[in-house]
Amino acid sequence: MKTLNKVILGLTLIGSLTTLAADGADLYKKCAGCHGQNAEKKALSKSQVIKGWEANKTIAALKGYKDGTYGGTMKALMKGQVASLKDAEIEAIAKYIETKN
Repeated sequence: MKTLNKVILGLTLIGSLTTLAADGADLYKKCAGCHGQNAEKKALSKSQVIKGWEANKTIAALKGYKDGTYGGTMKALMKGQVASLKDAEIEAIAKYIETKN
């Protein structure tokens, strides 16, 4: 039996499994408390301003925080913040940050 894949209004249907596309703006709300509504702040006055970072740079940083290979003074804090994020969620957040010019 073939599995039929269709994309309908942001939903990917794979057999009986439905996955919603990650919403970067919604996911970023968790970050805004420290990084600012438009990613314009140094988190806790210690991090870089991430506003306008290219998506690939943010993806590398978030995945690095997650696996413990990236970060300075904020490494432990950020590891906890990103621990539960899936790759698609990291990519959505990164693409959202990239739009904040």
